[in-house]
Amino acid sequence: MSANFFELPESEQISELTNFASTVLESYEFSIKSIESINYEYNATFKVTVADSTNYALRININSPRSAENIRAEVAWVHFLENVDGILTPRPIANRFGKFVTTVAHAHSGRELNCILYSWLDGEEVSDEPTLKQLHELGQAMARMHASSKDFVLPNDSTLPSFQDPFWETEDFLLSDKSKLNSQDKDLIAAAFKEIISRTDALYSRANPQIIHADLHGWNMKWHNDQLSIFDFDDSGIGLPIQDIATALYYLDTPEQDEALLNGYKSVRQLPPHTKADLEMLLIHRRLMLLNYLYETNNQEHQELIPTYLEETLRRLRVFLNN
Repeated sequence: MSANFFELPESEQISELTNFASTVLESYEFSIKSIESINYEYNATFKVTVADSTNYALRININSPRSAENIRAEVAWVHFLENVDGILTPRPIANRFGKFVTTVAHAHSGRELNCILYSWLDGEEVSDEPTLKQLHELGQAMARMHASSKDFVLPNDSTLPSFQDPFWETEDFLLSDKSKLNSQDKDLIAAAFKEIISRTDALYSRANPQIIHADLHGWNMKWHNDQLSIFDFDDSGIGLPIQDIATALYYLDTPEQDEALLNGYKSVRQLPPHTKADLEMLLIHRRLMLLNYLYETNNQEHQELIPTYLEETLRRLRVFLNN
């Protein structure tokens, strides 16, 4: 793997990946009119406009460790959700070979990159300031996904990680030999994970895991004509509905927002059985997962967040362990 690519200024990485996107799109039956970078964080996402002015979204998994088998599972689930009333998602687009996952060697990073093309969703991203109405609709959509997908079966050529695993089957950068933390901070995080594992196992002993989105926040939703659509299923896996709910709550700031989301959910189906302590544990677990991501990612802007994010995480862990 070439580390040099990820040491380039972000603008140069985006420029090079835009050129790479042209190569990826050669696998599709389109005449390309324009390619525009719209997001470069965990993955690289491009707005692709073809000759007839139809728009698509191309996702290049530049940072994601997701395998082609994982993406095939994602595609199968999104296709499944197309037939569920009250859920709006983009549509996966097959390449000229009938495949939804296009894998192309990226010389500059030394990686084989998995790519997927989706239909374009109109509207604006909900972002960090969702309205109470939007959160109510998110709760409803989440409940519909949970209700419909509890019996969803993965295709034979696909896999997804288990969210009973403390690191959700991603690489451990907090407690392993790759950790950059000092021994005191590692001990605190290890103690928190011990408690998280015990409580998570207890939740799994009382409920059946199923496919969940696992990353429902304002930047993965669009709002158009008073309707909510959901995208970016790249983090989906086999977990519990309460884990999905906790992840969405993690990104909210006020009790009113929490209430709007939960009331939306309850208008469709009952909340999964859980205690206040369960929810607090899942929220702190989400924070640790994001901390692990910050140590994993090559995104320079996100790496710069580590000192402040680590300090606040350690403070919250002390409160969590003392309760």
